[in-house]
Amino acid sequence: MEYSPPPLFKQGASARVKMTVFACISIALLLVDSRMRSLETVRFYAGAVLSPLQKAALLPRDAIYGVGDYFSTLSSLEKQVRELKRQQIAGAQALQQAQLQTMENAQLRRLMDARERLPVKSMLAEVLYDTRDVNSRKIVLDRGTQQGVALGLPVIDNLGVVGQVTRVFPFTSEVTLLTDKEQAIPVQLLRNGLRSVAYGRGKSGALELRFTAPNADIQVGDIVVTSGLDGIYPAGLAVARVSQVENSAGGSFGGVICQPLAGISNNTQLLILMSAPDMPPRPPEEEVRALKKHANKMGPVKEAPTVPGAIPGGPAALGTAPAAAPPVAQAPGVMVGTGAPAANAAAATAAPAANANTATPPAAQPVKPKEPAR
Repeated sequence: MEYSPPPLFKQGASARVKMTVFACISIALLLVDSRMRSLETVRFYAGAVLSPLQKAALLPRDAIYGVGDYFSTLSSLEKQVRELKRQQIAGAQALQQAQLQTMENAQLRRLMDARERLPVKSMLAEVLYDTRDVNSRKIVLDRGTQQGVALGLPVIDNLGVVGQVTRVFPFTSEVTLLTDKEQAIPVQLLRNGLRSVAYGRGKSGALELRFTAPNADIQVGDIVVTSGLDGIYPAGLAVARVSQVENSAGGSFGGVICQPLAGISNNTQLLILMSAPDMPPRPPEEEVRALKKHANKMGPVKEAPTVPGAIPGGPAALGTAPAAAPPVAQAPGVMVGTGAPAANAAAATAAPAANANTATPPAAQPVKPKEPAR
C-alpha cells in the first residue's frame, strides 16, 4: 500500500525542490557578501535581534560552568592560603634567627672591643643555663679547667662586672652573680673615691652599699666602680649606678641601693678575666706565726710566800731587812699604805728570779749574824 500525505499537506513544491532552491539562494548570498560586502548591515541588525535569544540559550551552560569554577576556585584559594601561611611562619622564624644573630654579633663585637681595652688576659664564654636553685643567682658557662678556668676569677661583659667563678668542673664552671645574697665586692664611687662594699640583694636584682655613714657624700646617679683592694677584680670596672639613698638621722648607717650596669640576666656571651691584677707579695707565713707566738706569750706570775709580821711585797720579799719602819701586825695577803702598788709590782718582777734560784724565796729564810774575824 503506497503511503501518501493527506491532501491538506500537498500544497506547493516538493521538499527536494525547496532544498535545492534554498541552497542556491544561500550560495548566491555567500557570493554576493564575499564580493560586494552588502550584507553587513543586515548581519548587524540580525545579530542584535538574535543576541538576547542567544544569551538565554547559553544560560544553562554558563550556570554549570560557574558552579564548577566556584568550587575549583575555592579549593585552590584554600591551598594558596595554607601555602602562604607556611611561608609566613618560615619567614618569621628566619627573621627571628636573623635578629638573634644580629644581636649576638653586635654583643660579640662589643665584647671584643672591651677585651682589647682590658689590661689583663680574658677568655670568651657562653652561658649554658641558670642553676636550679631559686634562692641563688648563679649561671653555668661552657668553660672549665680544661680551658684554664680557676676559682675566684671575675666575669664581666662590655658594660661592667657580672660575677665571680665559684665552682669549676672539667668542661663547665659556675658563676655567682653580683646580685646573689652571698656575694660581696669592694667598690668606690667614681665621683669622689668613697670606698665601700657592695652586697647582693637576691631576687630583687639590686646591690646594697652597707655600713655607710648617714652623712656620706653619695648622690643618686653616682657610678660605682671596683676599687681593686681585694686583689681579684681589677680597679676601675663599672659595677652599678646609685638609684636610692636613704639617710636616717637616728640610725648609725645609711642605706644605699644600686642597680647593676652589666647585663646580669640578658647576655649570653661573657668574658672571664684569666689573670688577677698585680698585687704586692704577702709576708712569709713563718715570720707572721713567730710574731704572733711571741706577742701572745706571757710568763707566769707567782706570788711570793708571805712572812708573818711583814708586808707582802715589802722589803723582806726582796731579801733585805726593813731599815726604819717598825713591823706591823697584819694578816697575810692584806695591803696597807700607799706604797702597796709599787711593792706588788716589784714583787711580781722579782718572783720568777727567786723561784728559779731556790725552792724558797730568800725572804722566808732567817738572817744569821756574821761571826767576828779572829
